[in-house]
Parts: sequence; structure tokens; C-alpha cells
Amino acid sequence: MTAERANDTADFERPDRLEPKKNPPIFNLPGVVVGLILLLLAIHFVRMNFLSERADYLVIAAFAFIPASYADLATLLPFPNSGWWSPLTYGLLHGDWMHVGMNCLWMAAFGTPVARRLGWQRFLGLTVIAAIAGAGLHYVFYAGDMVPVIGASGAVSGYMGAAARFVFNNRYERMGPGFKHDGPALGLLQSFSNRQFLVFFVIWMVLNVLFGSGVVNLAGQDVEIAWQAHIGGFIAGLFLFSLLDPKRFSTKPN
Repeated sequence: MTAERANDTADFERPDRLEPKKNPPIFNLPGVVVGLILLLLAIHFVRMNFLSERADYLVIAAFAFIPASYADLATLLPFPNSGWWSPLTYGLLHGDWMHVGMNCLWMAAFGTPVARRLGWQRFLGLTVIAAIAGAGLHYVFYAGDMVPVIGASGAVSGYMGAAARFVFNNRYERMGPGFKHDGPALGLLQSFSNRQFLVFFVIWMVLNVLFGSGVVNLAGQDVEIAWQAHIGGFIAGLFLFSLLDPKRFSTKPN
């Protein structure tokens, strides 16, 4: 009797032995992130397997972002009015399976903490804003250009910029796997005084310029990386995060 009571007391004093441990699921992505990933994969699958070369050309012409659609050259395009919707729809198209796969991977990594923090409605709002901002900055550099831009990298870069506002807050311990998403965010000025953020920011910018300028060739000889769209999306996520953040609180200086 005494020995059994001693064991019971020990169990009572150790709460971890009262409740069975739950292993986190391997895939634990927000529904909105899963939905976007499936949408991107489905669109690319249909294009690659069910559309003729001519039909796919028309899809690119209609939905890719073409800076020339805002110039006199727009009359030469199959869809001269595509400038109304292409700053958003270009993010739904990709060049090959590696392109869409990489964007989906980064979307899962950075979109997950952002979606959990903002909620699905604000998350989709950020997606739209970052995609348009990416197209906008690309247009600044390539106004009148006829080369189409495709890919979700502008939106994904927006997730990176938004996540950078709260994942580098060292004053609050991360709990569990992945990024902690519900702690206080760094203010915009605080972010640029945070060493981890600055390292991430500089490396991210340098890599984009290197890949985009062709110094480092990742996409292939016949494909250029629209690095301006990446930076445009990142800046939108970084600077507009506070307006979308439902928590609306930040750290106080020490």
C-alpha cells in the first residue's frame, strides 16, 4: 500500500506523466496555405498535360505580367487589356516543375507562420498586395518590355518580409517546431537594429541581386529571374505588416 501510494504521488507531481505526449504532425500547414499550394500545382499540372503549345501560349499572353501592356505596344499583344488583371494573375503561372516546387516549398515555410498570425483573410490580402507590389517594382525597371513575368515569388517574398517582423524577436522564446507566430512583433525601426534581421535582410538582398543579374545562374541560360519582383513583394510585406497584424503590439525598448 505504501509503495503504491508513493508511486501515485510521484505521478501526481509530474504532469508530463498524466497526459500522453502528442507528437506534432509532419504536415501541419494552415488550410489557406495548403489551398494556395494545391491551386498552383493544379494549374501547372493542367498546363503541362492538357494544353497544346498554342493554348499555353495564349494562357501566358493573357495572364502573365507583361510591362508592355501599359505602353503603345499593347496593341501588338493578343490581350492588350491584360494589364488590368495580370499584376495578380502572373503569380499563378510557373515555368517548370522546379519553379513551382520551389515556390510552394518557400510558401509552406514562410507562409505558414504568417497565415497563423494574420488569419486567412489578411493572409490573402497580403498575398494580393505583395504580388501587385512585385509586379509594380518590376515595371519600374522594365517599363515597355515585352518579356512576360510569371511565378508566385513576389507573393512568397511578401511572406518573408512579413515573417521577418516577428520571427527574429529574441526576447520571446520560440516554442515548438517552426517559427513562433503569436509573440510581439518588432517595430519597423527595431527590425533594422536587430542583428539577426539585418543578417537575413542583407543575405536575402544580395542573393536576389546575384541570381537576377546572372552572376549566379540558377534558372537556366534562357530564363531570367525577375529579382525586382522579389524585392517589391518583400518590401510590401515588411512595411505593411503592421497594418495587417491583428495583434498590433510590439516590443518595448529595454
